[in-house]
This record gives sequence, structure tokens and C-alpha cells, in this order.
Amino acid sequence: MAPAAPGRLLLCGLGLALGSLCCAHGLWGSGSHEWQKLIMAHHWPATVCKEVENDCRTPPDYWTIHGLWPDKAEECNRSWHFNLDEIKDLLQDMKIYWPDVIHSSPNRTFFWKHEWQKHGTCAAQLDALNSQKKYFGKGLDLYKGLALNSMLQKLGIIPSGNYYQVADIKDALAGLYGVIPKIQCLLPKQGEEVQIIGQIELCFTKDLQLRNCTEPGEPAAGGRGAWQAAPGLQVCEDGPVFYPPPQESNP
Repeated sequence: MAPAAPGRLLLCGLGLALGSLCCAHGLWGSGSHEWQKLIMAHHWPATVCKEVENDCRTPPDYWTIHGLWPDKAEECNRSWHFNLDEIKDLLQDMKIYWPDVIHSSPNRTFFWKHEWQKHGTCAAQLDALNSQKKYFGKGLDLYKGLALNSMLQKLGIIPSGNYYQVADIKDALAGLYGVIPKIQCLLPKQGEEVQIIGQIELCFTKDLQLRNCTEPGEPAAGGRGAWQAAPGLQVCEDGPVFYPPPQESNP
């Protein structure tokens, strides 16, 4: 067989190079992987436990991290597997502020694995989040900077047997942070009187600056990004809401 002509070799080489570029672009640039904002989701453990009908041994009595989610992208690189060793320096804070509320200790890393593979691989488009240590570390930093637990306490919004108004919580948080949050609830089941607050989301630009979670005219879709820990949450309806004390989740 005659050797390929130089021109054919050049074309083949160009084809391979272009193919590689297309694959790389497909990882980050396809329509399904484009996103515009990051959602910092806090969830209330008492409500999480009620939703999944799990007794959740001694759930935290403070808002914990559910996740740091790009708004319109999931599972951007299934070959980029979670590696616990990469976040070993963060484990002490992860166990406190980003715990798996519903699983026992031996399985708690599954939650972090899920968050990385579903959301972290997409957030990694940003240089500030382009490793597992950066992604989880920045999530912890944002959580601590927002200080949602202490801010709610300063606003006088604490777990109580009395009901709050959703609009009052939303307006108070908007006044404090200067942006519109998204508040999600577990809607009442038969025999229950009122919805239960379950998740509070605060959103960031790609520059990691606070921004509105919804803009005027933009639908506030509920339940996006939630995994099995909170599949039933929806954007709260206007009206009363129950903020359950840690050991009390039935309104």
C-alpha cells in the first residue's frame, strides 16, 4: 500500500484536532451546560426529615447547606469522579455545615458525591470552582459569609409554634441582603393546616456577587436541583408558613 500523501496527513491531523476541540467545547459549551447564576441552597433539617419520613437521628438545629448549584446545568462531566481525599482538609467544616441530614455516618459521603457529580462538575467552568476542593471550599465560604442562621435570628425569625407570613420573611431577607431570595416549602398534606418552610436560596453571579434569584417576569420554578433529600419542595405560596422547631415538624 502506498504511503498517504502529505496533504492527506495534514487534513487528517486537522480533523483530529478539530474533533478534540469540538469535544472539549461540548463539555462546557453545549446548550445543556450553559448557566447564568449559582444558587446557594440552605435547607432546614427538621423539614427535610419530615419530607422523606425519616426520623433523622438528632438532625442539626440550624440551617445547613443543601448545595451550590448552577441554575441550568447538571452532570457536565460524568468521568470526573468524586474523590474524598481532595477535600480532606475541609471535612471538619463539611460535617458541620454541609452534612447529609438523612443518612447515617458510614454513607454520608454519598451526599457530597452526588452534589459534586450533578452540580460541581458544571460549576467547575469557573476558575474559582474548578476543583473539588475549590467547589466545596467556596460553598463553605459563601455559607459562612451569608450567615443565614444569625441573620434570621437578628430579624426575629426563629423556629416557633406560631406562623409567619411568607412575604414577611422574603421581604426581610431582601432588605438585609439587597437581593430577592427564593423560599421553598413543603406543601400541607391532608389534615395539615399550613405549608412548612424547607429551603432558602440566595443566588450569585458568575463573579460570585449576590444577585436576585428571580427577575421581574421570570417564573419562580420550584424544586429545581433538589435530590432525594427534598423532592417535594415547591416555591412557597403567599400566606402563612410554619417554621418548625428542630424536634417538631408537624403543624
